[in-house]
Amino acid sequence: MNFSLWLESLSMALGALKSNLLRTLLSLLGVTIGIFAIIGVLTFVDALEKGIKGSLSFLGESVIYVQKMPWIFASDYPWWKYINRPDPSMDEFRFLEKNLTQAQAVSVFAIRSGFTAKYKKNSLSGLVVQGITFQHNIVSDIPIEYGRYFTQIEVDRAVEVVILGNTVAKDLFGNENVESAIDKIIKLKGRKFRVIGILKKQGDNLLDAPSNDNITLMPYYTLTKMIPEGKTGIKPSISIKGFDDDKDLQNVEGEITGLLRIKRGLRPKQEENFALNRPEQFAVFLDGVIGILTLAGWAIGFFSILVGGFGIANIMFVSVKERTSLIGVQKALGAKKGFILWQFLLEAILLCIIGGIGGLILVSFLSLFSSDTFIISLSIKNMILGVSVATIIGIIAGIIPAILAARLDPVEAMRSV
Repeated sequence: MNFSLWLESLSMALGALKSNLLRTLLSLLGVTIGIFAIIGVLTFVDALEKGIKGSLSFLGESVIYVQKMPWIFASDYPWWKYINRPDPSMDEFRFLEKNLTQAQAVSVFAIRSGFTAKYKKNSLSGLVVQGITFQHNIVSDIPIEYGRYFTQIEVDRAVEVVILGNTVAKDLFGNENVESAIDKIIKLKGRKFRVIGILKKQGDNLLDAPSNDNITLMPYYTLTKMIPEGKTGIKPSISIKGFDDDKDLQNVEGEITGLLRIKRGLRPKQEENFALNRPEQFAVFLDGVIGILTLAGWAIGFFSILVGGFGIANIMFVSVKERTSLIGVQKALGAKKGFILWQFLLEAILLCIIGGIGGLILVSFLSLFSSDTFIISLSIKNMILGVSVATIIGIIAGIIPAILAARLDPVEAMRSV
């Protein structure tokens, strides 16, 4: 069928839809609800995934954490199996730093809360302080807006310098320009610290996870001068930055395991008394939850579209019946089967596409429920998916009525007047 005939089929299909506007609108309803259910859930899931991954960005990418407790996402967490394991030590950190050959960087960090910071008459209590070693800015993202990061000498010599989170800086320095905090002296636990950097504002996150805005960074050894290591003091965690390739990360993991077994004197048959945790474990858990939500969306949408598809198929059978004599006249005047088939098939496809667009418009209204931590937006991918699903439903719903119309005998069709 040439392009002009295709346009004529399209024009006739549109004319048929306009002539029965109420019936057309009722036919669209099932498809609209179905597309809204599927694309709405997929859009919600996309927003949820982005929000959660953004909340966990502080963990870094391609990072392995050496800790005593493994990350297990289950209600029956067997904590008693791991509670008596030894904590990672600075001695082990230095051993890994010296002997690891397949890692980009090795770092130690420890977090303590309950600090009080003072600047002139301003005071900020309940402060979270993180002590880090020099390579921690390679392992984890530390976005500095003003000032600079620690030097190796400052870390090794436990110099009393700090990098403030954006909110911490604003709370301490009040109406003063945050940038002006650089080189100012604040007090922590009675000690004087020089501010050398201010972190970029991160904002809230979906999981209420640790935020750069509310943290204060200092060299690890400076923190241990204030709170010694031990059962009631600092408990360090070792973090190792691998390369982006997952296979390389597995090699790093194997190398860490071997070195730690040697360092801790574990015999070949002894179980490891340490855990190697990776942020990807969160991703696996998250994928499972997202998979269930996506499946639920497709299930709800499938039944809605099924009802809508049957409704459109029924409307198309009625349309063929009503226009039987017209089909006979068209065929008597030389219209070919392809022209008749496309005329009805395009009508069904148009019905579904219009219904699908209606569903996408409803989905776009979901953005009104967005927040700073949960941003809902209709992606181009989901828009294309919605229109594609609607088109497929239109083809399935309209193909049989279109074939029946194309096969009508012109003489019998004209007699049906």
